[in-house]
Amino acid sequence: MFEFDKDLTPLTTFGIHAECSVYAEYENIRQLTWISRQPEFLNNPVLHIGGGSNLLFTGKYDGLVLRSRVTGKTIYRNNDTGAVTVIAGAGEDWPEFVRWTVENGLGGLENLAAIPGQVGASAVQNIGAYGAEAKDTIFSVECFDCEKREVVTFMNKDCEFGYRDSRFKHDWKGRYFVLRVAFRLSDSTRATNLTYGSLKDFAERLGHTPSISEVLKEVEEVRAAKLPDPKELGSAGSFFKNPVVFKSYYEEEILRRNPDVPCYNLAKKDDHEPDRVKIPAGWLIEHAGLKGYRIGGAEVYPKQCLVIVNRDHATAEDVVRLVDHVRETVREKFGVWISPEVNYISTRVEVTVLGSGTSKGVPEIGCDCHVCRSGDSHDKRRRASVLVKAGGKTLLIDASPDLRMQAIDADLHHIDALLLTHEHYDHVGGIDDLRPFCTEGDVRIFARPDVCAALRRRLDYAFKEHPYPGVPRFDLHEIGTYPFEIDGVKIIPIEVMHGKLPIAGYRIGDFAYLTDVKTIDETELDKLEGVKVLILNALRKRPHFAHLNFEEALALIDRIHPERCYLTHFSHEAGTHAEIADRLPEGIEPAYDGLHIVV
Repeated sequence: MFEFDKDLTPLTTFGIHAECSVYAEYENIRQLTWISRQPEFLNNPVLHIGGGSNLLFTGKYDGLVLRSRVTGKTIYRNNDTGAVTVIAGAGEDWPEFVRWTVENGLGGLENLAAIPGQVGASAVQNIGAYGAEAKDTIFSVECFDCEKREVVTFMNKDCEFGYRDSRFKHDWKGRYFVLRVAFRLSDSTRATNLTYGSLKDFAERLGHTPSISEVLKEVEEVRAAKLPDPKELGSAGSFFKNPVVFKSYYEEEILRRNPDVPCYNLAKKDDHEPDRVKIPAGWLIEHAGLKGYRIGGAEVYPKQCLVIVNRDHATAEDVVRLVDHVRETVREKFGVWISPEVNYISTRVEVTVLGSGTSKGVPEIGCDCHVCRSGDSHDKRRRASVLVKAGGKTLLIDASPDLRMQAIDADLHHIDALLLTHEHYDHVGGIDDLRPFCTEGDVRIFARPDVCAALRRRLDYAFKEHPYPGVPRFDLHEIGTYPFEIDGVKIIPIEVMHGKLPIAGYRIGDFAYLTDVKTIDETELDKLEGVKVLILNALRKRPHFAHLNFEEALALIDRIHPERCYLTHFSHEAGTHAEIADRLPEGIEPAYDGLHIVV
């Protein structure tokens, strides 16, 4: 059942080379249960794909790729209530499924015609188009629980659907695989959702109220005119999400730059939620002068600027460079940061050390030692934090009091989340400097419960029911010692002891970051097995009650056996960068501010 070193290119829509170490398909729950018990599943990262759209493989996926072949479509009618429920297998082709519902006189999905992919992805992604979203009709989702190896069913409200979002993309990712989706549809052929885009004047053009089959045909024709056929011109569908920003930011900043930028007001969940607006990303890209812009073989599709196409044997690097250019150009022109809807698939991790110093930094105020007087830039050590890029996402670990200048030096304009190790000021003192990243919404912070509680006390002004305009806004997520995911990026928390205080380190792929460590339990040490690159604290030569010194750090490295290790969180007592480097064994180097590492 397993295939090794599988070429996935024919199973994706971009036409760009894609490959994985292990591949398997399943047709039923029995086969999936068997797969979940095998070493290939248990000992590898696992990626579940559907129709192969919405994916960009930026390198070989060193793990297991699974694909559903669960099919079947059934209509259930409740004669008492008149309700119609349709259940479809996750492996069913979505465009064909939508046509089938319309052919059977069932309304509700016609606006979502011709969206490439499988039925299972409709629940994961909450696909949407022409004023409709999958969540509008999804009744329940049947899943396989990979931990308990049993079938569970979630109701619509359990899934926490949002704009192109659901729990399947976050805390449920990797644990629950969609088997079947149940939709509540209308037993009527009369179209009712005609308020969006080109459908607004559709009835007037027809001269009568359109049927669902007429809407289906119209949507298919409009999409065919605007979007490329992946069989003829490779793409991953709409590459960018429409950005959502606070209405106050839209009115005060975006309209100041360009008064013609359009927007759509978003419904509020309650009166306490601030007003937000959605801005069409395609409009921003086009009016930034990027229609038809090319880098290598990748192009901004002239007929629909939301789409990146494989115009001429594009590589994944071409696409990434083009996407980065588009995002930066739109940001510079309009002050809006647009995010990819497409998932970057790779086990590659990029790390930038923003700060490698201890709580007082180096040089220390008022100190005349040879380290603090050093003219070597490697000896200018700001407080400890790192920037991690993985899976197309940008994650910040710790927000030191020096964050403002660290972010400026790193030319940082966006983060997807902040991970905190603990509550000490030298690791959280720069959180207020995250204000510029709050224009799109609340910055997500992942931390232990005690750290979240400390932030609510320390930054109480940011968590008030009616906060002062302009204060930073945060969305706190409590973590434990179990793995979790941020937009598809798997994070493994590693509990270490900072003296008597339990704090968090993090493993992301084959990279691990441990700072302020004094001891680590054997069970947590197991989480570091096979790690390739480790950043670990080493305060100084002489012992410290809460930090590893050099001797202790080297002993711990010898137990972990990473391929490469970088020491960080130095005080001025540690010596100059050159002095530290001279006494370290091969494979272990001192970190420094600005160090860039590729794992």
